[in-house]
Amino acid sequence: MSVRVEQEATPVDEDREFRREIRDWFAANVTDDLRGAGGAGRENEAFEQRSEFARRLAAAGWSTLAWPAEHGGQGASLARQVIFHEEYARSGAPGRVDHIGLTMVGPTLIALGTPAQRQRFLPGIATATELWCQGYSEPGAGSDLAAVTTRARLDGDQWVITGQKVWTSLAHVADWCFMLVRTAPVPDGASRHAGLSYLLVPMRQAGITVRPIRQLTGDSEFNEVFFDEARTERDLVVGEPGQGWRVAMATLGFERGAATVGQQVGFQRDLDDLVALARRTGVADDPAVRERLTRAWIDLTVLRAHTLRVLAAPPAAGTATVIKLLWSRWRQGLGELAMTVLGPRGVAAAPGDDEADRWRRLFLFSRADTIYGGSNEIQRGILAERVLGLPRQDRR
Repeated sequence: MSVRVEQEATPVDEDREFRREIRDWFAANVTDDLRGAGGAGRENEAFEQRSEFARRLAAAGWSTLAWPAEHGGQGASLARQVIFHEEYARSGAPGRVDHIGLTMVGPTLIALGTPAQRQRFLPGIATATELWCQGYSEPGAGSDLAAVTTRARLDGDQWVITGQKVWTSLAHVADWCFMLVRTAPVPDGASRHAGLSYLLVPMRQAGITVRPIRQLTGDSEFNEVFFDEARTERDLVVGEPGQGWRVAMATLGFERGAATVGQQVGFQRDLDDLVALARRTGVADDPAVRERLTRAWIDLTVLRAHTLRVLAAPPAAGTATVIKLLWSRWRQGLGELAMTVLGPRGVAAAPGDDEADRWRRLFLFSRADTIYGGSNEIQRGILAERVLGLPRQDRR
């Protein structure tokens, strides 16, 4: 007589089942017209189709995996968040139109918003029916964010906003903008971070003008945005007035989460495709090219290992900054390597050469990788001063 022993499913078994489930969903829902659409430097591509896909993703319950259950999410473990982002990238699913709301504004409101703010905004973010943009950078305040000069003053029950923001991704399609603005002058002897506030501002109003900025790639997902006495309600400040710096830094911390693992899966796909191109054209026979391709693989492996280590550990000063430095320089280097592999074709490819266009677009767009999100020069200064304890740089 044989005895059958029932074994309970382990967390590892459950995660494998979760991976199969999400992989099957993507296989059924990522159609050919969506696959790969809206990548880096192509934010306007197939925008309506990608928006509809985002709403389908939300309806299936995948969008808010990381949010707590009490706020409409699934409270998924870090392992499942990583699995989701890996499978999203592997499926070729399109670039997200709702990522700013899901990964930045939503978590910020969950952590620091009022109950009324959560009730008002979280449902629209979760269902991809309200899109967001970020109002941080200004012409004179990019990496030096504390130098923002856009101002807001109270007029009865509303904030009145005057100033300019720049490099504002998706501002031309966004319904709302979260902004860092100055609501009070810096007190004598105080840090420039004092007097800043974090406002939620409706984009579709007469006091806001959005002007697209044409990029090297020919696209214009970035914009400059002018505020000419634009208005938002008094209670749409996150945190207390004057505490905006703390809230803004919390938002940036949420931005660099599990989604970075999915980003790296996309990097791996790009590298694999470039290796295949080098082999097909014979360029891989060049020892110098082989060495650069090998170095790219090693550096990407290190980046992934570091990212997983950071995500699994308690938050520590400088860890997100190091990830940004690593991935931005890596992708910029891949774009440069792609132009080497293409050779003369990279400059003189015939119209309609989609393969050459892909790599040229990567090369051109990646020039911005070491600038946006805090330039690499500034990020290194932050690490030197705040993590290593080196003397503060003279910025006069």
